[in-house]
Amino acid sequence: MSKAQSKPEGVTPSQTVGPYFAYGLTSNGQYDWNDAFSNNLVTADTSGERVRVEGRVFDGDGKPMVDCMLEIWQADAQGRFSDPQDKRALPNSSFKGFGRCGTDGNGGYSFDTIKPGIVPDPDGKPQAPHLALAVFARGMLLHLYTRIYFSGEAGNATDPVLALVPADRRATLIAQQANCNGNAVYRLDIHMQGDNETVFFDV
Repeated sequence: MSKAQSKPEGVTPSQTVGPYFAYGLTSNGQYDWNDAFSNNLVTADTSGERVRVEGRVFDGDGKPMVDCMLEIWQADAQGRFSDPQDKRALPNSSFKGFGRCGTDGNGGYSFDTIKPGIVPDPDGKPQAPHLALAVFARGMLLHLYTRIYFSGEAGNATDPVLALVPADRRATLIAQQANCNGNAVYRLDIHMQGDNETVFFDV
């Protein structure tokens, strides 16, 4: 191979997520090793309200998608991100704000985390507590981006991103609270297509 032929052409494109990804990314206890990231984001020094966010993922025919991978990214309870660009973040905190899970045989997913704080958008406007969510699935060359907001938050009414969504579709982004054995649980189903299609964002 010539030098010209071996030269990198830049960033490689995204690839579809098939069933093979489970071994390397979402073993879900099926393989004898620990995941680099899991669906439990809570650490010993994590402060804030513990919550579980759960739901199911459905395809355009309303059938559960059993081989999706979901990733979330969020701020901590004080609205700070575990990132060098966020100078407000506490360097001694082990809360990373990143989680990953695969869907189960019923298309179900769950994340154990804390409710994030209010964070400013690039213009300094406050954003309501939310999780950024990436959805990877079979047949999709590009993963999809959306958000999960929390019901009952006063900031939802003025959130600048949620305001971009037509009022009759905002419910597809707002997880509803339910109590489960005294623990706060928020439920939101993800619909890839169809009448109840989740709002996805161009990023």
